[in-house]
Amino acid sequence: MSWTSLVATYAIVWWLVLFTTLPFGVKASESPEAGMEPGAPEKPRMWIKAGITTVVAAVITAGIWALIEYQIIDFRTAAAV
Repeated sequence: MSWTSLVATYAIVWWLVLFTTLPFGVKASESPEAGMEPGAPEKPRMWIKAGITTVVAAVITAGIWALIEYQIIDFRTAAAV
């Protein structure tokens, strides 16, 4: 796997993991101020979610790299079938 493929895989996995972690710990404000969206989270904690996303995406990308590098999954022979 080339480094460009690895970076592209990491970017895709990072965004997928981010979208799965966004709902965790969300609590809507019970009394929103005037002009505020009532469904907006009270404390979104995006830095924590971004950090968790970065670590989890790195682990998943390392797993994908290992599966491809050690030819556990081989796309070249699967395409020929």
